Amino acid sequence: QVRLVESGGGLVQAGGSLRLSCAASGTIFGARPMGWFRQSPEKQRELVARISNSDNEWYKDSVKGRFSVSTDYAKDVVYLQMNSLKPEDTAVYYCNTPDSTFPWGQGTQVTVSS
Repeated sequence: QVRLVESGGGLVQAGGSLRLSCAASGTIFGARPMGWFRQSPEKQRELVARISNSDNEWYKDSVKGRFSVSTDYAKDVVYLQMNSLKPEDTAVYYCNTPDSTFPWGQGTQVTVSS
């Protein structure tokens, strides 16, 4: 059974950094592209970053230049390095394939204070 587990969230001041991790159990990422999503109470879940198996990266405009996605396929872990965090980045962050292949995990809360 596939299970995604996100971690690394927390409370940080604006301008700070966090590194999120997403580990998979019950499956392997293999050659799948992977993405990071976020959801806040005011918005629907949105894709903010994705990476392909050839390491092509895409970022939502609002996080471009501040967030960086990477993978360790050998360990089945996906990372999201978040720098220069802003209050509007506050959300629950999730990982999944860009087309949401796997069941959603619980996510990890990121709260950025001003």
